[in-house]
Amino acid sequence: MNRTLNRFLSVVFLASFLLLVGCSSQPATKMESSQSYETVKAGQFDNGKMWTFDFPPVDYFAKTYKFNPTKEWFDKARLAALRLPGCTAAFVSEDGLVMTNHHCARGALDAVNKEGEKLSVLGFFAATLEDERKSPVTYVDQLVLMEDVTKDIQAAFDSGTTDSAKTANRMAKITDVQRQYAKKFKETTKDSMVFNVYAFYNGGRYSLYGFKRYIDVRLVYAPEEQAAFFGGDPDNFTYPRYDFDCSFFRVYENGKPLKTANFFKFSKEGAKEGDATFVIGNPGSTNRLLTFAQLETLRDFQFPLTIAGLTSRMSAMSNYVEKNPDQKVKFMNQIFGVSNSIKAVTGYLGGLRDPYLMAKKKDFEHSFKNAVLNSSDLKAKYGDPWSDISTFEAERRALFGEANALNARARSQYMTIAAGLVDFAKGGGVQAPEQGRGRGPRGNVYPSNFVPEVEKTLLADQLAFMQKTLGDKNEAFNKLLANRSPQVAAEELAKTSISGSKERFEELAKRKPEDILNSTDPLIAFVVQTAPRAAELQAKLTEIREKQAPKVQLLGKAMYEVYGTSIPPDATFSLRIADGVVKGYDYNGTWAPPVTTFYGMYDRYYSFGKKEPWNLADHWLNPPADFKMSTPLNFVSTNDIIGGNSGSPVINTNLEVVGLIFDGNIESLPGNIIFDETKNRSVSVHSAGLVEGIEKIYKAARLAKELKAGKIE
Repeated sequence: MNRTLNRFLSVVFLASFLLLVGCSSQPATKMESSQSYETVKAGQFDNGKMWTFDFPPVDYFAKTYKFNPTKEWFDKARLAALRLPGCTAAFVSEDGLVMTNHHCARGALDAVNKEGEKLSVLGFFAATLEDERKSPVTYVDQLVLMEDVTKDIQAAFDSGTTDSAKTANRMAKITDVQRQYAKKFKETTKDSMVFNVYAFYNGGRYSLYGFKRYIDVRLVYAPEEQAAFFGGDPDNFTYPRYDFDCSFFRVYENGKPLKTANFFKFSKEGAKEGDATFVIGNPGSTNRLLTFAQLETLRDFQFPLTIAGLTSRMSAMSNYVEKNPDQKVKFMNQIFGVSNSIKAVTGYLGGLRDPYLMAKKKDFEHSFKNAVLNSSDLKAKYGDPWSDISTFEAERRALFGEANALNARARSQYMTIAAGLVDFAKGGGVQAPEQGRGRGPRGNVYPSNFVPEVEKTLLADQLAFMQKTLGDKNEAFNKLLANRSPQVAAEELAKTSISGSKERFEELAKRKPEDILNSTDPLIAFVVQTAPRAAELQAKLTEIREKQAPKVQLLGKAMYEVYGTSIPPDATFSLRIADGVVKGYDYNGTWAPPVTTFYGMYDRYYSFGKKEPWNLADHWLNPPADFKMSTPLNFVSTNDIIGGNSGSPVINTNLEVVGLIFDGNIESLPGNIIFDETKNRSVSVHSAGLVEGIEKIYKAARLAKELKAGKIE
């Protein structure tokens, strides 16, 4: 549930949330300015080390690590790595054994439960091949094809005569390219193939990736959640750590375990301080190549508002659970997910508010801009897209406050239910396909997860935000508030609106569309009255985005021409290789060790009085005599990761597994905008710890033997 998967989900949630709520009309405190920061220079790797397999930095690896990987080395690394929905995985035996994180297998664990089982909580091990359970919700993708399609995509974009046409043409061409390749491979191979076009450098380059998809994926092993999630939310995004966050699947083909030469063997020694390490995975999303103006929008508007919304939801749910302890289990995952998102976005915002880091970003942009504007050829070709983008960002900010306030889907389901019913009525009583997307209920279907006390609190917060933003300038809102405080208004609206009653809602939903649109329900009436202005604002924001898109793509082309592949593109949930070394760091007035051991796990268990979330399952309490407590359990390295890297293998120069990525430290969160390896660390389960725990604690001898041998024995 936690770790880099949640960071990826945080980004996905954040993206959908920002589409709904936009940005605050009031900026946060501006970054402090100081003369000393004017001399700060951008670093060589500020844009990270998430190298693509299209153009890996062979010379850089040779110079830095005295290591000269061959094409065959990169091919095997690429083919041994796998993509899970939202996660990464890897083959770790010639018999199709797949390694990933426990939280990446949660859906599969729930899906293969038999009556009375709780595998995601209690764990699972298939003692024999016959006991391995096929997961109906799991598939893995293997990257087998990479093609440069830049010329075709850029030509389609440039052929548009308007900004909206350019964007539409680009999307149409991407879809066409994917369709054509799918058709071609369907005619020549029986393999199940999936094709994705990825934009690198904001459109400076486009690559088509073809994946072989395996759909017969069976669960082999997962520990209990308590070991995989040891330390719970308090330890999330921290280090030192003591998590056993792993799970194993097996890919089958034609009813038998897949035979493959492309897998990572387990290292006998694992990782130690100073070792060169390489993470092969699918980082989800970063904002490192945005312009300074775009980063200011994130810093001063979007992220502060997002944190406010998440904090509101977190507070509402936590207070409800405190008053209703019997609901704790039901809300536990939601509360953790929101808490995780708050930590993540707060970390992103911290990086944007760090004057030193922002000075580095500004210096990079200054150097990049000079390279273009001081070259007659480049200036003639690209002009000054930075100024245009800055102007568009200013226009967006001017609209965001009111657009957010009039967005009925922003926080509380009381308002969202009313908005969905209005959409349903405007569609003539027909559920529009797009109404099934996004957060919250849609159309004429009443939500199954509606909790009045929680949603009432969120409604009060939503009304307070609207009041702060709109003041007394909106007549519809003035009528809705009716001279009441947001808290009092929310209390009374919750009692009177049909949104709070499934029966009344369904009764109105069955009536004619005009009856819904003419309803005197206060929330429905508010949505109806403000819908034209809300739509107008969204249309203007869309227009600005369409005008900005060509400038962003132009900037991407300029960046690719100036820097080429010397800097990696932003993360796009596409396969990358990130280099680094095992290394501790200064923290909290002391030094974080590069490696932790099982001793540390037991120390926290006893130090916290054996209480959650540092408690241990029974089989950990009496370890066998041959269990080595000094075995490395977790470690940190300077590899560059972000959400989506959950389950990524950490390998050495011999293509051997030395670790399994499961998180980043709290200091890594500014990595969303800039990579600074001073304290930015990835956190992994150590390969030696994995084998020791699987063999000695879980008595999963069959699995332990396969990991050691690289094949079924």
